[in-house]
Amino acid sequence: MKIEYKNKTLEKTVIALNCVAILVVATTFVMLFGFDVPPMPRMMLRYIDGGLFFFFFAEKIIRYFNAVTKRDYLRMYWFEIPLLAVVLFAIIGAGRWYTGASVREFSLDVISIYLAFQVIDKLCRSVVNIASAGHNPARALTSVFAALILAGAGLLMLPKAHNLPRMSFTDAVFTATSATCVTGLIVKDTGSDFTMFGQVVILFLIQLGGLGIVIFGAVLGLMLGQSLTVRESAAMQDIISADTLHRIVRMIGFIFTFTIIIESVGAVCLFPMWDNIPGAPSDIATTWFNSLFHSVSAFCNAGFALYSNNLMYFHSMPEVYLVIAPLIILGGLGFSVLYNIADIITSRIGSWFSKGHRLVDLLHTASPKRLHLQTKIVLSVSAILIAGGTVFLWLFESCSQNPSADRGILAAFFQSVTARTAGFNTVDIAALSDGSKLVLILLMFIGGSPGSSAGGIKTTTFAVIVMVAWATLRKRREVEMFKRSIRLVVLGRAITILMLYLSMMLIAVLALLITERHSNIAFLDILFESASALGTVGLSTGITPTLTTAGKWIIIGAMLAGRLGPLTLLTALLFNVKPAKYEYPTEPLVVG
Repeated sequence: MKIEYKNKTLEKTVIALNCVAILVVATTFVMLFGFDVPPMPRMMLRYIDGGLFFFFFAEKIIRYFNAVTKRDYLRMYWFEIPLLAVVLFAIIGAGRWYTGASVREFSLDVISIYLAFQVIDKLCRSVVNIASAGHNPARALTSVFAALILAGAGLLMLPKAHNLPRMSFTDAVFTATSATCVTGLIVKDTGSDFTMFGQVVILFLIQLGGLGIVIFGAVLGLMLGQSLTVRESAAMQDIISADTLHRIVRMIGFIFTFTIIIESVGAVCLFPMWDNIPGAPSDIATTWFNSLFHSVSAFCNAGFALYSNNLMYFHSMPEVYLVIAPLIILGGLGFSVLYNIADIITSRIGSWFSKGHRLVDLLHTASPKRLHLQTKIVLSVSAILIAGGTVFLWLFESCSQNPSADRGILAAFFQSVTARTAGFNTVDIAALSDGSKLVLILLMFIGGSPGSSAGGIKTTTFAVIVMVAWATLRKRREVEMFKRSIRLVVLGRAITILMLYLSMMLIAVLALLITERHSNIAFLDILFESASALGTVGLSTGITPTLTTAGKWIIIGAMLAGRLGPLTLLTALLFNVKPAKYEYPTEPLVVG
């Protein structure tokens, strides 16, 4: 919904003042909660927040009277009046519940919560508006990610965020990029080098980066009763890889609901896993945080763990294979695939209930819903890659002469699952054989599926390229998959993605060979690190903390490029290039 205002100049002034107010709120919050001793007196910062509360209150009144249609304004900001009523009720009633200085502190805490909500609300709306502006969506998405990374890096550099004497800017940006791009490569130990505050910042970066801050903005708007405009819906469709525009609201609701449910169930199932291991949480609150952190990290395919050796302590725990592995697989399938599967399941259950409640009908219910071509490709290729990776990793490690090699089939299965998307490890990656490392590089290169937080060229791209070769060998004029023909434009995109991805990996490897030329790092380890960063996987042979400053920035660029995707970056650069309106005559050409 778009609100029209009578006085455009006044509205622009209010917007500018809002930007200043958001910056001031952020600054006061950083000073209050990011330092052991605030740079300014605490009460002065609190009173500044009180003044900002009255500014936001006045802003609502000004916009109400400036709106062309006051009914539309009230419909869009219906929550403001009840929210202000709750705040005023809490401030007025503070004298009944508290005494002395506690009354003032409670009132200021309530105001701080209100200001935090206002900032989140305005930032989310701004992100959605930027993404749907239409000038250059790819460039806007890149800018949003860059802003989120810089904000996260700034928070991680605060004294209350880490246990180090000093957090360098490069290390802070590296950690923030790794979390936002859901990679998992680390230069500082997440569990010991960061405080609870820093770990919470990393957790929020993983969640926002994994699902996309634009999606959160749209979800907040929909939860507050706002409707998306056609341009905003089109932007959401492109971001989440939805196939139709009219289902976009349902799709966004499904993404948010499914994510909350799966991550919550995962946290509950992981709760018993932290007993009887070194460094186990000593209280129930920390145990729940551990469970939630690793559940979110697994579903968002981030690979961050709160233990220095990742999940090697837990290689014998059933939760690793029964909870974390399924979370990784679900997170790597893509929300369009998950939505299609959920749509079919709910349709079949609905038909079953309408046909007499016989259990035998549940599997044979004739339903108009069907698996989309993308769903079939994603499920098939994912199953083949997981099974193939498991077999090859098991074979290579069984033939390995390394006495410390883990030759178990479960370890091979878990590394096959995590190598394409997540980056958790239950074995020492540096101790793996060269053959196993090469298998992991290939899995990281392919990656997850479109519409997920995984990197790589994606499973559908890999399937299309394989079927192009298969169609050529069979002398078929069209590429066919599951009795469907693939359009020529899709083939062109798949080949373009492959060439761009190969080029980016080559550039990253060559750059690291230059910056790390004085180190005794093997070429295979540099290739492994580049594939892990570009595939946003997070597995490492242990060279990440030893990289030079220049090498860390190369990995930062690779992680960002891998999360956005090579085609998105190319679109950002070539958005204004107009397509040619002519064709040249054809001529035979011999290849191969």
